[in-house]
Parts: sequence; structure tokens; C-alpha cells
Amino acid sequence: MKFLVIQTAFIGDVILATPIVEKLRRFYPDAQIDFLLRRGNEKLLANHPHIRQVWVWDKKKDKYPGLWNLVGAIRKERYDWAFNCQRFAASGVVTVFSGANHTAGFRKNPLSWMFDRRMPHVFGTPQQPIHEVERNLRLIEHLTDTSFEMPRLYPSAGDIAHARAMAPPNRRYICIAPTSVWFTKQYPEHKWLQLIERIPQDCTVLLLGGPDDADACDRIVHGTSHPMVHNLAGRLSFLESAALMREASMNYVNDSAPMHIASAVDAPVAAVFCSTVPRFGFTPLSTNSVVVETDQPLACRPCGLHGHRACPKGHFACAETLQPEQFPDPV
Repeated sequence: MKFLVIQTAFIGDVILATPIVEKLRRFYPDAQIDFLLRRGNEKLLANHPHIRQVWVWDKKKDKYPGLWNLVGAIRKERYDWAFNCQRFAASGVVTVFSGANHTAGFRKNPLSWMFDRRMPHVFGTPQQPIHEVERNLRLIEHLTDTSFEMPRLYPSAGDIAHARAMAPPNRRYICIAPTSVWFTKQYPEHKWLQLIERIPQDCTVLLLGGPDDADACDRIVHGTSHPMVHNLAGRLSFLESAALMREASMNYVNDSAPMHIASAVDAPVAAVFCSTVPRFGFTPLSTNSVVVETDQPLACRPCGLHGHRACPKGHFACAETLQPEQFPDPV
């Protein structure tokens, strides 16, 4: 059997599609499993023992000509099944023209009427949430079963060694990933500073993020009186960050990619939900995980699925009313 998994969205989306790979490998140990993602995310799946090939779509360079060239190469593989985890037209084009014998995806995709299997993509309720992993796994339920599967990333020995070199020797540490692409998903800097003041001074604080997050992390370093806060933004790869988070006493993150990285290595995590809500189905999955959110009944929350560049109401109460005392202490 040959399978293709398609997820060309963001970092967290790729991670939440990896349970499909894990489960297909469990049911079809001799299968060839390939993965299509967007350029910039391919290092997430480096070292993955169950993925034969990673197809990379460069959305910034020759976006649509590049897509058609990619489809031509994919068609030559003659996959048995192509599974589309996205709900956007471009991924639907890849699915329909993949040349796969069978296709599956979500009904919300504009081209889903041409898929062989069309599954609903629905949110649960606060009482009965449906996780994005569960939604993704329904795409392969007819070939496997209804059991759950965790997302997985696979840091190499080199990733682990580099992460340990960044960690304080023989000292406990926590990680904080303070930023997000979306402003309203991001706990404010002054609130992170309040949280850091509560961290015992014998515990090192490591700030994580990409190169674009370095300035924000620098402001936190210079704004705190805690003696051991270090900015590692832009200095670690995805998998090195995963290895570092796995050995932390606690990881404090937003509803963003670092939360899913923590889940994929079962790292302890406290995830802040500001404008978004857990019922959307993107909560942490680690054994030691907690969601931190305001206890105020805000009529404006949630204000959207992905967040906004600014609070639509101007008060950002979903973040400002969330107090550092609500976070769990480091283990």
C-alpha cells in the first residue's frame, strides 16, 4: 500500500496530522507513507521513521506553477490513498489530481465533491470536545479503527545533544514560548513578566521562538528582575526545541505551534487560551497538560477561529483578566 498525507498549512497543523502516519504504520507496517507540506515545515518531519518521502510545496516562489509541477511528480507515484487534512482549494486540487486510486478529505474543502470519502469537520462542545487529531483520524477510520493516536515528532541524537547544551547543567529549567502569529492568541508581554516573577530564582527560564521572535524575547529578558532568563529565540530548530521542552520542568505556551510540539514529545505544558477556546479542538495532549483561560464570562470570546491582529473590542479582556496565579507551578 502507498499512502499520501496532505497538510500544507502551519506548523501545528502538520504536527496534528502525524497521528495519521502513526496509525497507518501500525495497521500497515509494510506500507509506503509520504507527506506533503509547505516549505519551511519540512524539518519537522526530519528523522521520522515512518515517512518515506516528504514533498515540499513552496507557496512563496512560483506558487501555482510550482504546485502543478508537484502534482505531476506526485501522480507518478500512483498512491492507493491520498488523505487531505485541509479545507482549502489548493490542497483539494492536489488531492483530486494526485492520481491516487482513492481520495479522502473534509466536506468543507471546495473540491470535496470529487473526493471518494468526504468527512465532516465539526467542533464539539465544552462538555464533549472533538480534538483536531480525532477529526484527522476519521479520514482513515475505514482502513483502521476508531482508536486514538498521539502526534509524534522524532528529535535525533544530535537534536537532543544540542538541546542539552543549551540547557543549564544540573539545574531545573522551564521554557516559555511567549509569542504567536496572531496578537489575540498571545499572552501579553507584561503578563509573561508577572508570571516570570513567580518562578523560583533557582529555576532557569528559557525563552523559545523563531528568529522573528527574538526582539520580543529580548524585551522580556530586559524587563524582568529574575536573574536567570535567557533568550534562545532563533537558535534552535523545531526538533531541538522539542528535545529541550521534553526535559523541562514545565513549558508555558500560547495556543500556538509550541503547544503542539510539546504534545508530540509528551512534554509538560500549560497552554494559554486568550481569544480562542478549547472547544475548537486544538488543546494540548501531553500527559501533564493544563489549559489556562480567563474565568470571566466574556460575550465576545471567542472572537474567531484563528485570532486577530488586534482585539476587535479594544480591551483584550480575554488576556488581561487571565492572571499569572492561574498557571501551574513548575514540577
